Amino acid sequence: MQKIILWLALMALTALTAVAVANHGAIGIFQYQLANFAGMQVLFDLVIALAFFLVWMWHDTKKRGVSPWPWVVLTLIVGSFGPLIYFIVRQYKK
Repeated sequence: MQKIILWLALMALTALTAVAVANHGAIGIFQYQLANFAGMQVLFDLVIALAFFLVWMWHDTKKRGVSPWPWVVLTLIVGSFGPLIYFIVRQYKK
């Protein structure tokens, strides 16, 4: 069940991102977030959440004997896609 939820979340995020980029462009997404304090708050909240994930993931990958660097780079480049893909891969490697 957990794998299904992760796949559905990844597909939903992918679809929403595709529509947002198609309508506003990759740079346009950030322009909306930086346009006012409400958008900046959401962006800052995402940065904090992803930082917490990166710390947890770093320890988790070390415990599993896997390099954390691909996941760190992926998360820094594509945001929440990194954690979702990590959790999916992690589920299949149990």
